[in-house]
Amino acid sequence: MEYMGYFLLALVFLFLVIKVFTWPIKMFFKLLVNALLGVVLLLIVNFIGGYFNFFIGINWITALIAGFFGVPGVIFLIIFKLFL
Repeated sequence: MEYMGYFLLALVFLFLVIKVFTWPIKMFFKLLVNALLGVVLLLIVNFIGGYFNFFIGINWITALIAGFFGVPGVIFLIIFKLFL
């Protein structure tokens, strides 16, 4: 009966360790998908905007905004470019 308590404690500890190490991996893949989607949308905006003489310069700041925030970041860059 004493070993059953150690076994349950070890299972809880193992569960917590797995939870702690999988969370950063999930966040990394979420940020990676946002980054890819943001860069693709930035390129699409520049391609379509070329017909209207509208370009968003691709530099490290705009790439960081589009990559980190994804679609809302690209929308922010479009609105920022239109009004400023």
